[in-house]
Amino acid sequence: MDNLTHSLVGWALAETGLKRLTRKGLAACVLAANMPDIDVFFGWSSWAPLAMHRGFTHGLVGGVLLMPPLLAGLLWLLDRWQVSRGSAFASGLPMRFGWLLALCYLGALTHPLLDLQNTYAVQLLSPASERWFHTDGLFIISPWLLAMLGAGIWLSRRRQWGGPATAALAGVIGFIGVNIAISAQAWAAPGIDADRIFAAPEPLLFWRREMVWRQAGTITHARYDPLGQGLSEVSAPELDNMGDPLVQRAAVATPEVRKFLAWAQMPVARIERRACSATVTFGDARFSGPRVVGSFAVAADVPTPGPGCPPR
Repeated sequence: MDNLTHSLVGWALAETGLKRLTRKGLAACVLAANMPDIDVFFGWSSWAPLAMHRGFTHGLVGGVLLMPPLLAGLLWLLDRWQVSRGSAFASGLPMRFGWLLALCYLGALTHPLLDLQNTYAVQLLSPASERWFHTDGLFIISPWLLAMLGAGIWLSRRRQWGGPATAALAGVIGFIGVNIAISAQAWAAPGIDADRIFAAPEPLLFWRREMVWRQAGTITHARYDPLGQGLSEVSAPELDNMGDPLVQRAAVATPEVRKFLAWAQMPVARIERRACSATVTFGDARFSGPRVVGSFAVAADVPTPGPGCPPR
């Protein structure tokens, strides 16, 4: 999910009354709700689980178990420094480290749970497993969530009462539950036989799905509308080309390609052949459908033997 949504979830949690449990309670909830995205600064790391976005820092070990104490410690040190400088705190609350740590854990837990809802997916078990998990319950930026959370926070602050923020969070949970059920229905639609499938919600018409699935080396796109025709606009299956020997050579040709394929869950390859070489461009079918703007891709050149070609 986008960081605005993560921030609003942390803020709404704080406004339920949790921010009054300790000084810096609001900061703990909001910062912890965003903390796992620190991995975007470590793409250069040689350790794959950290370099992979939505890997180690989004998993149950790194993001949920290990990182919250670090954030709580930093907030506590900041508070001690402010006290040493004679700072006055408008809230009048005492610093309770136990509650501060608990709020950091709570905020951090919301991050992978939200990211789990869209087709980008999350490696929940990293570093023990590279398996990706997804529920397809939300578009990556949901205006419905933003509206619910924003209204709940505004009303709670205006009325100095945690009820609206609590209601907003309950609404978010209910909204996600309904969407997961719709996606599960889409996955099981008649006519689909898949070994991997994704059903991406639309941003405004949240009940509609952009479908893509893989079966026996082919990729198919479709739409699903439980209020309309059900499964429709089913494309002709297209080969993903991942079993081609040339593609398999290109798949290990460069570190960039290897990293991309570790992330891609619906890899597809396009081959451009020339006299003595070929360019293989890898993409991910989740983000290359006919209605998806833009794409994710990486390419590699590989030599091909032939008459007049220099030995390799």
